[in-house]
Amino acid sequence: MSRIRSRDTGPERLLRSCLHAMGFRYRLCDRRLPGSPDLVFPKYRAVVFIHGCFWHGHDCELFREPKTNSAFWLAKIAANRRRDRRATNSLLDSGWRVATVWECSLRGKPPQEAGRVAARLASWLRSADGARTLEIRG
Repeated sequence: MSRIRSRDTGPERLLRSCLHAMGFRYRLCDRRLPGSPDLVFPKYRAVVFIHGCFWHGHDCELFREPKTNSAFWLAKIAANRRRDRRATNSLLDSGWRVATVWECSLRGKPPQEAGRVAARLASWLRSADGARTLEIRG
């Protein structure tokens, strides 16, 4: 577990490279914002969280309940989910738009092509009257 990164994960790097190739510029992990979003697009007043399915308790095939020390892990995952909700609500209250991209959308069965995920995210970013939130699931 000590080798698990919180920044620069595989899904994060993959999505960043696709968005950068599409011409988007962003800030990484802005600690001044609640939840320290993975990608911040000040021009669009939008942020993107790229969540790992295990660490954030996503209901998909990539999440499996731990068999050892399960009480500890389930409490930790529940706390992560509460923290995610608080950060999202705080950002929305501050006028930011919030997108969540789940790891399974980039790695799941069948995996969505990273370019399609990036295109969907780009469409949401560019939409002036678009939804305040977006969730991309596998």
